[in-house]
Amino acid sequence: MNGTMLMTAMSRREFMKRAAIGAGSAGLLAASAAKLAANPLGLPIGSQVWPLRSMLKDFPAFVKMIAGIGVTRLELCSPIGYGAEFSSLANGKEVRRVLADQGLRAESSHFTMGELRKSQEKSIEWAKEIGITQMITASLGDGNGGDKPTLDQVKRAASEYNQIAARAAKAGMQQGLHNEGFELSKVEGKLTYDRLFDLLDPKLVKFQFQMSTITAGLVGAEYFLKYPGRFNSMHLQDVDMNGPAPAPSSAGRRGGRYPQVAAGQGSIDWVKTFTAATVGGVKNYFVEQNWELTQQSVAYLKTLKV
Repeated sequence: MNGTMLMTAMSRREFMKRAAIGAGSAGLLAASAAKLAANPLGLPIGSQVWPLRSMLKDFPAFVKMIAGIGVTRLELCSPIGYGAEFSSLANGKEVRRVLADQGLRAESSHFTMGELRKSQEKSIEWAKEIGITQMITASLGDGNGGDKPTLDQVKRAASEYNQIAARAAKAGMQQGLHNEGFELSKVEGKLTYDRLFDLLDPKLVKFQFQMSTITAGLVGAEYFLKYPGRFNSMHLQDVDMNGPAPAPSSAGRRGGRYPQVAAGQGSIDWVKTFTAATVGGVKNYFVEQNWELTQQSVAYLKTLKV
């Protein structure tokens, strides 16, 4: 399965017609069309700090630099779970002040399963200080079979996460799930990722799509149409699938060994991706790349017409 086969050419009118059928809702289509009048999704350009973590030591300087290229939203990583590299984010109120000084906000952050199991209340308190409302977990694989789970482990992982998400909801937070090795595994002939859409409560858990999983056959545009309204976020990377094929053991791992490139320079059709994302329910997106590629991707997003 490759990007060319998965993303066949079609007119915008025809694509929107099919998207409406997939969503099963004329209202969703109307909302999507309204958003398409602006830059991608009509939403601010965001950046995830994980690939840029070495730059966080001087957080005010980093925020000024990232604002300078046109980013107005940051997605953070919780210092409670992610440790010393993110210690500059520990004082939530100060983080919020520094962001505001440069016209930025942080409404989303990643949290480890370990911290949510042990200290969810503390994590929520930190999130509220900053203004975060979306609490994302990278993967449910921690303690649940890693990237080779059994069906029972998948069910247990989903049950546990539904409980975590229910507690988050009571605190006014929306829990979300990213897709890593665990989610990209297969259990009894079906992708774990697809099983989780059946097992996780759609009101309690939204999904954040990792665009580089196109290398494992998971295409953002297809998933947004397949599961309308189940997403609230996506991570932006592009990959050149005309490059060397990844080794079998690395397939699906953040792009495998296919070379990662700036958005617009690889195999992903971004017009179809953003069009479908409106049906999927995406409300924000974050470039997740190194500094050089982040600059190039942000510049591309500023010019992207959907």
